Amino acid sequence: MERRDFLLSAGAAAGLTMLPSLARAADDQAAPAARKRLLMFTRSAGFQHSVIARGREAEKLGHAENILSELGRGANIEVVVTKDGRIFDSADFDQFDGYFFYTTGDLTKDNSADKSPPMSAAGKARFIKAVADGKGLVGSHCASDTFHSEGPARENQATPDPYIALLGGEFVSHGRQQRAKQRVADTKFPGAEKLGDVFEVEEEWYSLKNFAPNLHVVLVMETAGMDGRDYARPPYPCTWARAHEKGRVFYTSLGHREDVWTNDKFHAVVLGGLNWTLGRVEADVTPNLQQVTPEASKVS
Repeated sequence: MERRDFLLSAGAAAGLTMLPSLARAADDQAAPAARKRLLMFTRSAGFQHSVIARGREAEKLGHAENILSELGRGANIEVVVTKDGRIFDSADFDQFDGYFFYTTGDLTKDNSADKSPPMSAAGKARFIKAVADGKGLVGSHCASDTFHSEGPARENQATPDPYIALLGGEFVSHGRQQRAKQRVADTKFPGAEKLGDVFEVEEEWYSLKNFAPNLHVVLVMETAGMDGRDYARPPYPCTWARAHEKGRVFYTSLGHREDVWTNDKFHAVVLGGLNWTLGRVEADVTPNLQQVTPEASKVS
């Protein structure tokens, strides 16, 4: 793999005009002086979401890739985007301060919808160790639909896949897209200060399982009144932060729809998660899973 294969994607967004909502998000969370470097990995070994599809011109970024690149520029974060799994075996891998995953499936398999090279088993292990050693990870939406644990889909596995153990939760299923409530469990977490106590958004909502016991829940999926079997369960975490040995991990199930990627609240959530995982800001991430979502393990 040549270095230009993945650096080209980062430069492709440089000529864009920042969206007003992105500019506001950057203003709300002023960027510290220290520049950070983030790898956005968008390989689809399962279903490829439209927000990261590139069409015929592979060198042009997808919708979400463009948005995160612009959000990063406003926050003094260089976002390098790639679908090429060989990055995890390259010398360039160590140059990143953190990672952003928007992925599906077993990334070590050579069966991607976007025909991109797979991650090696050694690359997967190297990535997991890098986070454990102190790097940051942010996952959005289908990052939880990646490297599934063995066993029945609707049961919590005693030994989840190492990637799932790192992320802190795993995709089960989803119903139809609908407007639903997010309860803010921690209004002091970076980015959550202006969300209010509850907000609503239309989205493709993931039902999740295999929650790490040390989750610090930021947003709760309020299932009451939602349509479909997937949500016939007690409230459960939708967005969280957790310490993983020396590293920091943040996940939000938001991010399926194009209009969610242009939503001010989503920008606040993502930027807050990035700033925390990259070590720019501190936050109290005392585990609160049992306090705010005591029946989260009950999967319908």
